[in-house]
Amino acid sequence: MHVGVFLDFPRHGRSSDAEAFQESLGLAQLSEELGLDSVWLAELHFYPAVSVISSPLIVASAIAASTKTIKVGTAVEVLPLGNPVRLAEEVATLDNIAQGRFEFGVGRSGAATGYVGYGVPYSESTARFWECLDVIRKAWTQQSFSYDGKFYHYHNVTLAPRPYQSPHPPIRIAANSPDTFPGAAKEGLSLFIGLRGVPTVLKERVASYRQAWANEGRPGRPDVSLRLPVYVAHTMAQAQADPKEGALSFYRDFVAKIFKEPLPDLTQAENDERAARGQRLENVTYEDILKTDTAYGTPEVVTQRILELKEELGLDGIVAEMNFGGRMRREQVEASMRLFAAEVLPNLR
Repeated sequence: MHVGVFLDFPRHGRSSDAEAFQESLGLAQLSEELGLDSVWLAELHFYPAVSVISSPLIVASAIAASTKTIKVGTAVEVLPLGNPVRLAEEVATLDNIAQGRFEFGVGRSGAATGYVGYGVPYSESTARFWECLDVIRKAWTQQSFSYDGKFYHYHNVTLAPRPYQSPHPPIRIAANSPDTFPGAAKEGLSLFIGLRGVPTVLKERVASYRQAWANEGRPGRPDVSLRLPVYVAHTMAQAQADPKEGALSFYRDFVAKIFKEPLPDLTQAENDERAARGQRLENVTYEDILKTDTAYGTPEVVTQRILELKEELGLDGIVAEMNFGGRMRREQVEASMRLFAAEVLPNLR
């Protein structure tokens, strides 16, 4: 089972942006030292009190240049906010720096603040995503290419450099909405998934993805990795107390507000639906979070929880979110990572 770590470079409680960067870059280094397989980087725009990682490809390049064995990935690059040819160039450059240790995680993000700030209509996010991805793959796999789409237009473009990996870095898509799962299988993409309170529904959607993969006649087993909040301590009391503030803050103060903010390019019905979802998230209890969305506990409890999820969802990997909500201190996160690597990780391989 592939085991990685998710880093979103939290800003809360840090004295400066510089401290936030140095802390999370240090955790990336620690991940390699502890024998973890990969580090995955968020992309978040215009939330200065929450996170400083708005340019994950630059951060991934820094991590790749300062490590030797650990893989680096984006979780995820928000494709509709970028120019696809520029992204193709930058990812190919990064792939060469990492010498094949890079994986391209992509998505369109539910955080619409980035779209507002970039001046991109959120209502176009799905169409822009698939068109952007199509351009990127053509740029990587064709000697020169032309493209005439709804949003992007290019004529006789030749990419340099070419990706280090052939034909290009592995591509993994974050899937949440039901139509994304079979869509990912149709495109031959690996999956990122998250629990977020709906494990039963998630199991059904993963099954639809695997069935669609088979229906497409694709060889091999499609890869599914779960992003999972993880915290390990020597006692259950500590394991549940330390991450409580961050977990509640993530839902009530961050995600709930994202969905409750109306977007000018959406219909009233669409905004009402988003607002209702935000209200549900705002009312979530810590007991709900512990029951469905996390793996918090002693090494034995966390091991059992992960293995149960592996069996239930048919997982190929997990991406452990070691500071869910970004409210824990560096020393708490490091202690949890070390205990996880020493007493949980050996049971997952």
